[in-house]
Amino acid sequence: MKRKLLIRDLTLRDGQQSAFATRMNQSQVDRVLPYYKDANFYAMEVWGGAVPDSVMRYLGENPWDRLKKISDGVEGVSKLTALSRGRNLYGYAPYPDEIIDGFFKNAVSNGLSIMRIFDALNDVDNIKSSVKYIKKYGGLADCAVCYTIDPKYDDEVKIVEKRGFLGLFSKKEEVRVKKEKVFTDSYFLQKAKEMEALGADMITIKDMSGLIPPARVATLVSLFKKELEVPVDFHTHCTPGYGLASVLAAIVNGVDIVDTNIWNFAGGPAAPAIELIYIFCEKMDIELDLNMEAVAKINAELFEIRRELEAFDAVKQYPNPFNPLTDILPAEIDRLFDEAIAAARTNNEEALLEACHLIEAHFNFPKPDEKVKNAEIPGGMYTNMVAQLKQFNALDILEDAMKLIPSVRLDAGLPPLVTPTSQIVGAQAVSSALNLKNGRDKYANASNQFVALVKGEYGKTPVPVDPEFRLKIAGTGEETPYDTSSYRRQDNPVLPEFGNVQLAKDEKEELLLELFPAVATQFLKKLREAEFVSRQPAQEQAGPVENVNAAPVVEEKEPDGYVVESPMPGNIIKFLAEEGAQVSRGNNLFILEAMKMENEVASEFSGKVYKIYVKPGDIVQVGQPIMKIV
Repeated sequence: MKRKLLIRDLTLRDGQQSAFATRMNQSQVDRVLPYYKDANFYAMEVWGGAVPDSVMRYLGENPWDRLKKISDGVEGVSKLTALSRGRNLYGYAPYPDEIIDGFFKNAVSNGLSIMRIFDALNDVDNIKSSVKYIKKYGGLADCAVCYTIDPKYDDEVKIVEKRGFLGLFSKKEEVRVKKEKVFTDSYFLQKAKEMEALGADMITIKDMSGLIPPARVATLVSLFKKELEVPVDFHTHCTPGYGLASVLAAIVNGVDIVDTNIWNFAGGPAAPAIELIYIFCEKMDIELDLNMEAVAKINAELFEIRRELEAFDAVKQYPNPFNPLTDILPAEIDRLFDEAIAAARTNNEEALLEACHLIEAHFNFPKPDEKVKNAEIPGGMYTNMVAQLKQFNALDILEDAMKLIPSVRLDAGLPPLVTPTSQIVGAQAVSSALNLKNGRDKYANASNQFVALVKGEYGKTPVPVDPEFRLKIAGTGEETPYDTSSYRRQDNPVLPEFGNVQLAKDEKEELLLELFPAVATQFLKKLREAEFVSRQPAQEQAGPVENVNAAPVVEEKEPDGYVVESPMPGNIIKFLAEEGAQVSRGNNLFILEAMKMENEVASEFSGKVYKIYVKPGDIVQVGQPIMKIV
């Protein structure tokens, strides 16, 4: 019987998030839905990740509407999938079961079929509740094992003193200290087995960084297929240059599902193109059960949408137009596809990579990012570190920050580098490099998230954290899990200015407040305002008539003082000191969310908070005045 391979299309979530900062609006999504209904993908990833946050923050749209409209548009032809981070869902701290239950109930009722559930530490305990509740409401649990690698340590060579017979003489020698490998094949298989025992309906090898080479894919997929009863999915990215070759290696070694993007949203920071996978499968007599004519129609629309998203295009390099149904491959390129398949079947990684890179070059997909490949960290983590150092005018210490990543990561328990741990470790490496440059302790002013990670609030790390280090960073030597019993739900205030309605009017909006407090607060306020205005008579909507005889308002001159500026672009989460409050040097003034991290900004001045210039939820730029202290 002909082998069948299932395809999960990532275009409308991971594809646009990786390449276009998640800026596709609903009208753009609507334009491709009729063709998706005809395309017959096994699954479409359309939600989760950065989508719920971004559609509110940047587009003023309701994330629940996004999911429901896509569900209505494809009419059940493809399963709709999303991505979430175990107990954290999309927030920074673990949520209690009541929040997770409500979230999955509403997600499934709005059209979600599959939730891909992962934990940044590969701590299986952290995904239990999500597996329980997605299955409770009739959805499928896709449990993801996060692929990561052991870091390369600069300090493997040690100078040791060796004493001779009876200790009468000694000499110093360089000795290479071997650190035991943690992320072995047995490590990943054990995590997968624990997830399967928990009730996973499928297991994904999630290579969020694109760092898994084809030979390792071949080993892991073969092992998973031999040892697991549930289907195996493979997810990767093309940034370092392994993507296409690794997907082919997964297919050759029996994977059940692969994740791809459509041509104009593929390659570079995103996943490989389905059109290339289609050619490979045609040559290997593997059935995809896709309507490639409909895929071509989606791609034509995506080309126009990509042009509309030009300001957010991370690559700005379009692949050459191509339709595998109508375009004939040049003989030498057709031969490269055959050579790649032969290399994958014989596990000849060098030949496989060479053939795939030549194929991608022919179609003008981006070249491998050598910096990311050599750094062996996620591309997003690398660009975040560069952005942070630019803000501090300290790009000259990028190399120092990169060298600190292995030691920072090991100190924190060797977490896999995936959201949010990649940002936590990367931000701490930058902070530590700046500290050391300025003569401060390596871990001075550790971020709230780094402290929480070391303390144990994110879960169990792959290797134990040194109790002495935990005591230094978190104030306790004992591993301390996050206590969800102390969780306090977000306020849902009454808004007198908009007719005494509540900020969130139903359970779905209350969940938005829980998951995205600052962003959802601003989004929902704008919704309530628009609803209030629409209920007013036309004359009232025009606004009050100006009193031309009124005395002019004389603004009071502000006293001199210290202006606190934003140290980086971000979003104001909350203020820790209100107007009129007395503060001392070192007191925390406000929490700034920047690059998916919460940063407490401390005062460098003692005095009274005279004025606050922004409000929670505001997006601020580096150097923007936040408050004045006199």
